[in-house]
Amino acid sequence: MAQAAVGNLSSEKEPSLSPSTRSITADDGLINASGYRQELERNFRLTSIIAFAITAGNTWVPLGGAITIAIYNVYHWASITAGKHGRICGFFAGWWNFFGWLVGQAAVCQIVAAQTVSMYAAFRPDFVALQWHVFVSFLVVTWVSCAIAVFANRLMPLFESLGGFFTISGVFITIIVCAAMPAVNGSGYATNAFVWREWVNSTGYSSDGFAFLLGMLNGAFAFGTPDITTHMAEEIPRPSMNIPKAILAQYIIGFSTTLFYIITIFYGINDLDTILEEGNRYFPLAAIYRQITGSGGGTLGLLIISFLPLFIACVGVFLTSSRTFWTLARGNATPFSRFFSQVSPRYHNPVNAVVFCASFNTALGIIYVGSKTAFSAFVGSFAVLTTLSYLTAILPHLLSKRTSITPGWFWMKGATGYVVNAISCAYIVVFIVIFCFPFVLPATAPTMNYASLITGGLTLFVAAFWLWRRNDYEGPRQVRLEDNAMLAKDAV
Repeated sequence: MAQAAVGNLSSEKEPSLSPSTRSITADDGLINASGYRQELERNFRLTSIIAFAITAGNTWVPLGGAITIAIYNVYHWASITAGKHGRICGFFAGWWNFFGWLVGQAAVCQIVAAQTVSMYAAFRPDFVALQWHVFVSFLVVTWVSCAIAVFANRLMPLFESLGGFFTISGVFITIIVCAAMPAVNGSGYATNAFVWREWVNSTGYSSDGFAFLLGMLNGAFAFGTPDITTHMAEEIPRPSMNIPKAILAQYIIGFSTTLFYIITIFYGINDLDTILEEGNRYFPLAAIYRQITGSGGGTLGLLIISFLPLFIACVGVFLTSSRTFWTLARGNATPFSRFFSQVSPRYHNPVNAVVFCASFNTALGIIYVGSKTAFSAFVGSFAVLTTLSYLTAILPHLLSKRTSITPGWFWMKGATGYVVNAISCAYIVVFIVIFCFPFVLPATAPTMNYASLITGGLTLFVAAFWLWRRNDYEGPRQVRLEDNAMLAKDAV
């Protein structure tokens, strides 16, 4: 599906995306494969987009922090693969994906904010972190990330490449330090049984197997971002080739580094109860590092190593969420579409969309101050919302016998593609249900999982907005690949 944004219009049966979609003419100027005028600069290259993937899709820090608990994106893919139902499928897929990245953006900012407070507390054992402390840091992280995304657009490839360096070097330094320090400070290592065999099920569910499946939500949060680079497709040459390479690199590097990282820190834990105490609820990774290093200085050093790539990842998530919203606005799928679809001629990026995402992020931060439970309800729906958007793109592709799109560079031929798509759909359906179960039993108001409520409420909003906007909604435009003269350079 490397070229899933491009309809298979060379065949006799053409998918009908929208009766309102006009033909693409030379008056549009040079266009990209989504059928819109090429407005964004292609500043990224393969190395920088891979760095963006492994930084913004950074896995080892979010997974450690959660240890106790394009623009050919799915919007375009769903519009193409669903054929005559492409308009409504694309509309829902785009909004689900945007809402997912919006709450994911808030989650990453909260992790960075909590980590900042933990770094301040590293040398202050009597300091008690309060929610407003995290909120102040949350605001700083949000608007600094927004400013960087707006004013340093042409420096983003360099910035993300720096993040890639910090991510890779940081995880190796952390693994070496965490592997050596328990022997140096005499605290000792956890037993092999603790790391590999012992099972602690404190969820209240009688089935250890189900508790394990429910715990995969942490992995889904850390790894469940395969579309993150696709939202930057108009900012990299030859996206149909380079974006899949970046996704592959993201998962290979993310899986391998996270596996060794998580094994290492598990061997460094000698008092799990302390880590789970209420006082460490904001960023338990700080408590783990303190146990491993045995000092405030060692804890602060390791937190700084993880802070640098995670902050850059925060900027990357702002790029993703804002590009997603801008794409929807460009297709007339949002309120005030004309305003939010503008690209600043001075800063060469959708400034209005970036500021909107930062403003919404601030609103979620205010919710965090009032109720951590309510904030968790929003950010906890990230995995459900994003995987729903993937399902909206993959399932129609499977049901249409994989004929709605033009095969790209990495097309899975024959039965292989059908098997992969079918397994993906089955996995998504099963885990969407599992991820909506309460985290612990018996469920109470603070511990209840509100992902289904948030997802359902947002879906009702999207449905109501679709009924109001469907006649004006344009969606992705059809592009004939043989019209090469109309395509911008390196558009496909």
